[in-house]
Amino acid sequence: MAPSIRLSPAARSLFDEPLAIAVQGLGPRQQVTLRTSLRDETGQLFQASARYQAGDDGQLDLARCPALPGGSFSGLEPMGLLWALQPQKPFWRLVKRDVQSPFLLQLEVLEGHGERPGQLLAQAQHERAFLRDGVRRVPVREGRIRATLFLPPGEDTFPGIIDIHGLGGGLSEPRASLLANHGFATLALAYYQFEDLPQKPKELHLEYFEEAVNYMLQHPQVKGPGVGLLGFSKGAEVSLAMAAFLKNITAVASLNAPVAATYIPFSYKDKIIPNVTLHEHKAKATNSKFLDYSDVMDDLFQAPGNQSLIPLEKAEAQLLFIVGQDDRVVKSERCATEVCKLLQAQGKGNFQILSYPGTGHCIDPPFFPLYPIGSHPIFHKRAVLGGELKAYSKAQVHAWSQVQAFFKKYL
Repeated sequence: MAPSIRLSPAARSLFDEPLAIAVQGLGPRQQVTLRTSLRDETGQLFQASARYQAGDDGQLDLARCPALPGGSFSGLEPMGLLWALQPQKPFWRLVKRDVQSPFLLQLEVLEGHGERPGQLLAQAQHERAFLRDGVRRVPVREGRIRATLFLPPGEDTFPGIIDIHGLGGGLSEPRASLLANHGFATLALAYYQFEDLPQKPKELHLEYFEEAVNYMLQHPQVKGPGVGLLGFSKGAEVSLAMAAFLKNITAVASLNAPVAATYIPFSYKDKIIPNVTLHEHKAKATNSKFLDYSDVMDDLFQAPGNQSLIPLEKAEAQLLFIVGQDDRVVKSERCATEVCKLLQAQGKGNFQILSYPGTGHCIDPPFFPLYPIGSHPIFHKRAVLGGELKAYSKAQVHAWSQVQAFFKKYL
């Protein structure tokens, strides 16, 4: 019997879903290398490989067989061939622009453990999709809002979430599309550098985000009375400012938030939150010659009454702070800890912190590759963003399930 790859689900799975991988028809205790590859929408290649030894019966099940040293990872890691994918082009990030088409994953089984790949024994293809059957993708151009709404299948009402991305502009849909697969009506919201939105906003007007909240609450398939917000980096900062100033925000999940206005100030009606000063000269060169910007921001908690701090004591929403302990862009763990101390001192208990070791600034849904060194979102120089491969892969899976549980509980 010739070797073959057995996958479950067989042909197609959602990008954030586990994929069971097994090989059958090998010789007893045969040594093989498994390799995965995937090309992004620009054609850039991502690859991972791992060394295995089949059982006495010639079977190899990644859920039961540990990977041997010498590949992209080792140990019992059933999803290692997905989370360990790394770009061939250095410092390249895996981005999904068109969520309506899947990524195509190639799997190969190669003879032996040599530095050079051995003979090809078996291969398979698998689609990693962003939209479950029946999820609707609805472009939104209402008033000033520029967004995409993802609705789960069916005619029911669903808890509503607004997903707000970090600096970099444009409209990012992957996280919102994946959330819709889990039963949330999710609005991926652009706020600058997209269509007719400002290219370089002097300030972010919270009225724009208020319009998005009202759009969601007026939608016949969004279950009120409030909405949830999921924000990353600058988007998490926006989400926290919304919770402090706007009505009808029930729950906010914040991924690595600065908890103060950075780079672009906020305004709402006649109130302005000025941005905190960043000192580029405080960036440190690491021994890998990349810059570490984690100390460029003034300490928000040294001077009491700092005007740049978001007044979270005004927020009535439940707050979930998700922080990477190795975040080198924002000291997000310290920010969350200090802000929660301030809330606690005011008798508030509407917050929780999930803190992940070995996790850097970028916290994506499960199985997106680690992006530890990239362009700094403000200084646009190559910078350390932080994170370690194995720890980050565990954090992604755990944080993603916690975000969904949090929104199910409070929405």
